[in-house]
Amino acid sequence: MSVLNVGFVPLLDAAPIIIAAEMGFAAEEGLALNLKPAASWSLVRDMLAFGAVDAAHMLAPVPVASALALGGGANVSLSAGAVLSMNGTVIGVSEPTAMRMRDTGFGFDFADPIGAREALLAVAPKPLRLGVPFPFSMHYELVTYWLGAAGQDAVEIRTVPPSLMADAIANDEIDAFCVGEPWGSLVVEQTAGTLILPGTSIWSQAPEKVLAMRTDWGTENAGSRNALIRASVKAARWLGNPDSATIAAEILSASEFLDLPAEVLDRGLSGQLTISSRGENRRVGAFVSFFEGAANFPWRSQAEWIGAQLAARAGLDQTEARTAAASVFRSDWYRDAMEGTGLDVPGASSKIEGANAEAIPVASAFGRLSLMPNQFYDCRVFDPDQT
Repeated sequence: MSVLNVGFVPLLDAAPIIIAAEMGFAAEEGLALNLKPAASWSLVRDMLAFGAVDAAHMLAPVPVASALALGGGANVSLSAGAVLSMNGTVIGVSEPTAMRMRDTGFGFDFADPIGAREALLAVAPKPLRLGVPFPFSMHYELVTYWLGAAGQDAVEIRTVPPSLMADAIANDEIDAFCVGEPWGSLVVEQTAGTLILPGTSIWSQAPEKVLAMRTDWGTENAGSRNALIRASVKAARWLGNPDSATIAAEILSASEFLDLPAEVLDRGLSGQLTISSRGENRRVGAFVSFFEGAANFPWRSQAEWIGAQLAARAGLDQTEARTAAASVFRSDWYRDAMEGTGLDVPGASSKIEGANAEAIPVASAFGRLSLMPNQFYDCRVFDPDQT
């Protein structure tokens, strides 16, 4: 039995590695996982970079930022061997801001990103103080993409660790936030704020967290690397079964993991969210995806989209940044790990992002794979073959 140290930040989307350890999927692959929690994304990134852990539950943009020499740290080459989750984030506002939005007639339908943006910016303080967990995160990319030019001069983005988001809102340090579950639900539980959008309403197939490894470690330890990818994907498949939600919430609620009530965790797992202290509920289909539609496959086009966003903000050469970014999402590692498992794998490594409003079949190893709907809120598309 090989022992691997794996870092994670206490979030709902750490579920695949936690479930892999707790439900025996890692043991089936000959692994014992020593899970190490971290309070912030900078800490788990540094734990990985300096060898305190072998792999980590990681924000999808962090390995890309590392490849572009952005963000400081050790600038060690990191690779994503699999995607652990798609989406699972919420955007919310403080209670005073929510009250002003209600006064304008905004209905909090949780499905209208353009209406929510207009209502928020109409009543927001100048600048709007918006909290995200890390500068290199899908939270940051989603909210800046959503706000677009309208938010360039009107928004001040602040970094707040996920577990401290509720305190930051309650203490009037920020006016709005984007965070992964269950920390948005905790804001509601503490009557500090109201949720206005799920991340899925901005990009329905955003790669939220990845299974990250140091590139040299993954190259030198291909057996352990592949076993860890397989264990995570098996756990993700188990999580993708709706009947698993209750057990998963109970496991994740343990003090060594998320240390929150199971009923709060179940909201994100089921997509049945309570968005305000008034008890308003909203149902979000595929709020977080762990397995369905090749959710675990590290598409190079996803990394390229992230690289293009980072390059535009940092003033880097787009072509060079996109090429470097694409090399980070290791579809080759994923295929190697899945060999012989019977799980279907896409035939291509890139796709047009944002191009399909419905599920579509794609060429795959066994010819039985369909991708989930993939759209941006403004109907743009990102074609990795176009520069």
